[in-house]
Amino acid sequence: MSDLRLAFLTTIAASICAMPAFAAAESSYVYCDNGLRCFKQPCSSNSALDLATGTIITGVSIDSSGLPQADKAITDLSDALYAGKIVVRGSIEHRTQTITGKDYSLQWLIATRIVRTAKDSERKHCSSH
Repeated sequence: MSDLRLAFLTTIAASICAMPAFAAAESSYVYCDNGLRCFKQPCSSNSALDLATGTIITGVSIDSSGLPQADKAITDLSDALYAGKIVVRGSIEHRTQTITGKDYSLQWLIATRIVRTAKDSERKHCSSH
């Protein structure tokens, strides 16, 4: 087997093995204001329901800058995002942020697209429900 062919097959095999790990990193979430009010940072007034696991992630912020332009228009013109009216596709990421001289590892939902309208049963953790 030639070196070029072996390198090609190795690259393909590595790509196939990496795909499931990448796909598992994204999930669907219902993000919203949960009604809790904070008096100091970091704040836990927003949460996201992971629809794949049923886990509610409290104290998460959202980064919607990666949404396609059409999806950004939906989130900019309404309260759909903060009221938990839509399901977004994305992943949870930890980012370090300095607040009042202290470093905090904060959770961020990195939204990549809007999937659909959220069902009432998926919005139970939201204050607007």
